[in-house]
Amino acid sequence: MNLMWHDWAGYIGVVLVLLAFLLLQAHKLHGNGLTYQVMNIVGALGVLLSLLFGSFNLSAFVMEVAWAAIGIFGVLRGLRLRRGKDSRLP
Repeated sequence: MNLMWHDWAGYIGVVLVLLAFLLLQAHKLHGNGLTYQVMNIVGALGVLLSLLFGSFNLSAFVMEVAWAAIGIFGVLRGLRLRRGKDSRLP
């Protein structure tokens, strides 16, 4: 079995997404926390790389784009909420 760099990116991406979900279920991470969101974004990007440079699958591609977009939304929302809380402090 000869694995290319994009195969490794995909495997690492899958591990990150699954690990994030496991840690969420084990109450080690919060679903709105930055670590959880970043693990999902980086994981989705890894899988996207494997799809773009390896064997393409449209349904998996759409899911990973959505997964990354939702993670980015979560990070931006968290930043906006933290800034709002900071601006209310005396």
